Amino acid sequence: MEIIPAIDIIDGKCVRLTQGDYAQKKIYNEHPLEVAKAFEDAGVKRLHLVDLDGAKAGQVKNWKVLESIAGKTKLVIDFGGGIKKQEDVSIVFNSGATLATVGSIAVKNEEELVKWFGSFGTDRFLLGADVKEEKITIGGWLETTDISVFDFIRKYTGYGIKQLFCTDVSKDGKLEGPAVDLYKKITSEFPALHFIASGGVSELADLEKLQKAGCQGVIIGKAIYEGRIDIKEVVRQ
Repeated sequence: MEIIPAIDIIDGKCVRLTQGDYAQKKIYNEHPLEVAKAFEDAGVKRLHLVDLDGAKAGQVKNWKVLESIAGKTKLVIDFGGGIKKQEDVSIVFNSGATLATVGSIAVKNEEELVKWFGSFGTDRFLLGADVKEEKITIGGWLETTDISVFDFIRKYTGYGIKQLFCTDVSKDGKLEGPAVDLYKKITSEFPALHFIASGGVSELADLEKLQKAGCQGVIIGKAIYEGRIDIKEVVRQ
C-alpha cells in the first residue's frame, strides 16, 4: 500500500483544515517545498497537493508552489483545487503535476470532464469522491447530493478512470480513524480500481486495517504533521 502525504496550501503555506473548515486552519510550515523535500528524503514517492485557495476561488491559484516542488523533487504529484476549466488542467500539467485531481466537476459538469479525458487521457486524472453516509458531497463538503458513491464510481470507471480516492468527510482531520467499512465495500465491488483511502488516519494500526480492506494507497495529512505517524518508519516498513 502506497503512503501519500498531503500538503494543503493557503497563501503559499502548508496548512491543515479540520473537516474542510477554513476557519479551523493551522499553519504547519511557511515553505511547502521544505516539507516536500523532507517527505522525499524519508522515501516517499508520491505527493497529494491541494490548492485550498484555488478550491475556494474556483480557479487554480497556487501553481507556483506546484512548479517549485515538481522542479526540485522527483515526487509524482497529484494536484487539485480549483480545476474548473480546460485551461486550469493545462496549467496543472504544465507546472509539473503527473495527475490532475478532480471532484466537484465530476458531479456538476460531467460533459466537460469527459472532454478533458479526451484531450489529456483518462489516466492523467485522479478522481476524488467526498462522501457522507455513502452519498457524494460537493462544494467544500457543504452540499450533500443524493448520488450514491457506488453509482458515482461505476459511472467513472466506465469512462476509464483507474485511480480514485475517497474521503469520508465525517472523519477528515479529526484523527478518529478512517472509514474502513465503507472502503471494504468499495474495494470488494470494484476490485480493479486503484483505490486510495483518505481522511481520519491517526495511527499505524489504521494503516494495517486499510491494507486489509484492500486499499492500494492512503493519503495522510494531519497525523504526520501532529507527530502521530513517523513518515520514515511507515515508508520503510
